[in-house]
Amino acid sequence: MTAGEFLALLLFCAAMSFSPGPNTTLSTALAANHGLKRALRFCFAVPAGWTLLMVASGLGLGALVTSVPALTWAIKGVGASYMLWLAFKLASAAQLARVDDSRLEVTFAQGVGMQFLNIKAWMMALTLTAGWVVNAAGQPAANPGQRLAIISAVTMAFAFSSNFLYALVGSLLRQWLAHGARLLWFNRALALVLVLTAAWMVTV
Repeated sequence: MTAGEFLALLLFCAAMSFSPGPNTTLSTALAANHGLKRALRFCFAVPAGWTLLMVASGLGLGALVTSVPALTWAIKGVGASYMLWLAFKLASAAQLARVDDSRLEVTFAQGVGMQFLNIKAWMMALTLTAGWVVNAAGQPAANPGQRLAIISAVTMAFAFSSNFLYALVGSLLRQWLAHGARLLWFNRALALVLVLTAAWMVTV
């Protein structure tokens, strides 16, 4: 991988990772409602799931998904439904005490699996595979295994750092949100983001 390709990879990953999406929204919500320590589980789950998705895409799963429309729609449908379910749970959490009773919770396994239902993650994986792992003719580029390893390492770092940053912001707001109805409206705003994300997922 040339220096130019690596720089382009870094810029692409930065733009995709730090822009708002279902992962960063949940990282913010989990930290604001449960605290940074509880949100770290999800922050680690995202890069773990993302790496599995990226490797699978690089090994041919991405091509299979794009060639079978039913699979694409299944991912969109299940992913959007999961986003709406999380949005419902989030929108109904009005007090930290109620949240701590597990009204809003995402396990490590759910965080990993969520990446395979995230259309934004699929689009990123497919773009990286097409742009950095295979050449313009659709054939594997030189040293595809090495390229896939570099891409996976870079994206893993960006996936963790972006979600940790959003979680940190959420945790810093935690005490301020504990007063009055602030937490309720904050959660409803993030729930709306998840609903809009679900709507976007089924239209792309």
